[in-house]
Parts: sequence; C-alpha cells; structure tokens
Amino acid sequence: MTFSKAQDNVDVLDMIIFGGTGDLAMRKLIPALYMAFLHGNLPPSTRIISTGRQEIDREAYVAYVELHSRSFIAQENFNDKTWDSFVTMLGYVSLDVKATPDFDPLARVSRQGAVRVFYLSTAPSLFTTICTKLSASGLVDSRSRVVLEKPLGIDLRSAIEINEAVGSRFAESQIYRIDHYLGKETVQNLMVLRFGNSILEPLWRASNISSVQITVAEEVGVGSRAGFYDGAGAMRDMVQNHLLQLLCIVAMEPPTSLNADAVRDEKLKVLRALRRFKLADIARDTVRGRYTRGVGGSKEVPGYLEERDVPVDSSTETFVAMRAFVDTWRWSRVPFYLRTGKRMVRRSSKIVIEFTNPPFQLFHQCSGSISNRLVIELQPEEAIKLQIMAKQPGSGMEMQQVTLNLDLGSAFQQRRAEAYERLLIDVVRGRLTHFMRRDELEAAWEWVDPIIEGWQQLNEKPRAYAAGTWGPAESFALLARDGFAWVE
Repeated sequence: MTFSKAQDNVDVLDMIIFGGTGDLAMRKLIPALYMAFLHGNLPPSTRIISTGRQEIDREAYVAYVELHSRSFIAQENFNDKTWDSFVTMLGYVSLDVKATPDFDPLARVSRQGAVRVFYLSTAPSLFTTICTKLSASGLVDSRSRVVLEKPLGIDLRSAIEINEAVGSRFAESQIYRIDHYLGKETVQNLMVLRFGNSILEPLWRASNISSVQITVAEEVGVGSRAGFYDGAGAMRDMVQNHLLQLLCIVAMEPPTSLNADAVRDEKLKVLRALRRFKLADIARDTVRGRYTRGVGGSKEVPGYLEERDVPVDSSTETFVAMRAFVDTWRWSRVPFYLRTGKRMVRRSSKIVIEFTNPPFQLFHQCSGSISNRLVIELQPEEAIKLQIMAKQPGSGMEMQQVTLNLDLGSAFQQRRAEAYERLLIDVVRGRLTHFMRRDELEAAWEWVDPIIEGWQQLNEKPRAYAAGTWGPAESFALLARDGFAWVE
C-alpha cells in the first residue's frame, strides 16, 4: 500500500467523526475508511478519532466497532491482518456536544500539524455548536476541512443559518457538503457519458429528447429513522438533494474544465433555471404519497402510520412524483419527471432519456412503439442501456425493441469503490467537485420551499399506495396526461 504525499499534500491526517457511535458511522464511514486504508488511500499515520456521549474508553470503542461495523465490510474485502492494523488507528473521546463547555479534551489528543477532517455525522441543529467550539478550542486552521451530512436544514432559512455559522469558522473551500449519490460510480460516469462522447452531445437537447425520467425507488420503509424522517418527508430527504443533483448533471451545459467551481457553476445555472411552481402548478404537476400496509420482500409490512415513533396524525409523505421544466435553450418544453418513494416494488435508481420519434413514421403499419431510450441504471445494477428498434425475424417488417447493454460491473475488471469511500478519499485529497457549494444548496431550497408551502396551502394530503407497489395511481396519470409512462 502506498500513498502519494506529493499528489495529495497530506502527511499526517486526523479524521475526527462527531457521532462516531451512530448508525451512519458504523454502517458507512468506518467500513469506507477501512476500504480506503486497505487500498492505500490513507496516509500511514492516519488516526480516526470518534466522539460520542457514551462514557467508554478506547478499548471499549474498538470492541463496539468490531460488533457493529465489521459486518458491513464485504467478506471478500476483509483481511484479518489489515483489520488489526486498521483498528490501531481508532481512538475515542467522550464528548457531549451540547453539555461540554469546550472541546479541549479533543484538542489534547489531536496532533499539532495534522490535517484535521471533521466529519459531522450528527443532527444539523448541532453543526453551529460544533463549529463554534472547534474554533474556540484552536482546532481549526487553514488546512482543516469539515464534512456536513445532509439534510442541511429543513428550509431555505435554516440552510442559510447553518451556512452562515459554519462559514464564519471555515472558508468555503474547506466545507464539504456531502451527498453520497455524487459518489456513485455511475453518477460520476454521467459527465463522461455526456461530454466525452461525440455521438451523444448533438442529441442531448430539446429537438431530440421528448422527456427525461429520474427515479430513486427504495424497497425499505422508514425503519429506525422515523424520528428524523417524519420531520422531513420524501421532498426534503430525497428530492431537494439526490434527485436535484442528478437533474443538474443531466441538464447542465459543458463546463469549461473539470475544476470544482467550473462544474458547480454549471449545476447552479440549472437550479436557477428550474421553472418555479405556482399554486395551480403544484396541484396539477406534483403527487404526494404515503405507503400503507402491504407486501415487501415477500412478507407483510406495516404502513407508515403503523411504524414505531410515527405520530398517528402525521401528514408526512413517503413518496413524491412531479413534472418539472428547465427553462433554457437546450431544454425548452422538455418535461423532467422526478419520482422517489419508500416501500416500492424494488430498490431501483435510474435515469431515462426518451428520444423523440422519427419525423416520418415509415413503419406506422407495424405494431410496437418506435421510441428510443437511453437508460442509465444507478442501482442496484450499474449499467448503461440503449433501447432501439430492430426488425423481428421473419418475412414481414414487424419491429421489436432490443437493448444494447453496457454492464459497467463486467466492463471494468478493477474494483469499484463504494460512494462513501470515494467521497472520503476526495475530502482527504482536497477535491471539491463532487460536493455541493453553498449557493447550490440554497438555490435548491429556493425551488423546493414554495412546493412544500403550496402543499400546506392546498391542504394536500398524501395519496395512499400499498407497500410493494410503484406508488399512487396519480403518479401514473401525471405522465399519461403527456402520453408517457414510467419505465419500470
């Protein structure tokens, strides 16, 4: 294992995780850091210091990690010798963010001269307190970096407050607002697909594309996140960040370079070009849903209102579908259909580019659709599929849709890093391209807030859909009205 100090300019790294005993740390962060260490992407002198309210010593914390985190590392990647070396990096500091007057206990264990990465895997309401106390304890310098987990606020006002507070202690170039979707290999491949292939770029515009679909479907329910989720809902939890980021990459103009700000400038232009919803648009072009009792994974599962810690009078949505427009020259009048939900048929994230039909229907007498589609599968498979029409074998001229399938998993033999691993490496190496800038975040909230407020004004209640289905019937009508259908 080697680590390029010249390239990454990090000799000594202190990775400090606030919320280090939490679910995200155990399921994602510690396994991702182990994989980064396994493949030589952490400096040899790295230390990983977790903080939490539990009064335990380092040995007890290592045992906690063994119990709660080790099982999330794929067996084929696990190596006892490497794991033993990795856990020597782990440290623990008992710290109650609210009650502790300062972070001096943390300052005493963090090394002078180290590049400090503060990962805030806590509720956003604690971000201000954490950053203030970090600064007061002398832990913030020009080489420090802070990683902020979503959701960054519950609306534009709270997002601005968080940005102001964090920005008063850290420069914008030190702030990494993480959205793990931007770490997915296939999402990052979208940039290459769009701007690295001359056959696609001329087609990527309104004259050739009839619609765009973006779906992020989850098979799981709210689970243990009900306490958080009921105050957020699908719009805040998924649309405001994941789906809008995917939309930006699909719709953005070519950046002048791969410089972080050049890329993020183009994404910001898309967010500012999103057509704002009026009250009538919200009533016509958005659908809220909430799952009821049904079947998930071949067993009966409860409805949202039956989940533990969900108030019986909750009005929170677990599903959102909408029709949006990007008012630019490239995308004029092309509908973007966004859909996300919990307890759907299966886990599936995809982008579907539906091309316009030929100008002259030479084969109008033949059965079947003539639509061509580019389907970009993000999960669980990672693939790019081009659906075209071909002649069926025989004496006639009957058409059939066939698929050219590029399975990215089999096309490349080298290992494909998970999203959190890739993004944590980017943080260590100071790469900001796949993280949201402040103005991006606030522009997304500027678009989302009026929709949420409109639902309240309209007293729009979530439409029921049975667990294990593709959502409420109204979401299908949303597309059928324009002559389209969701691609399952």
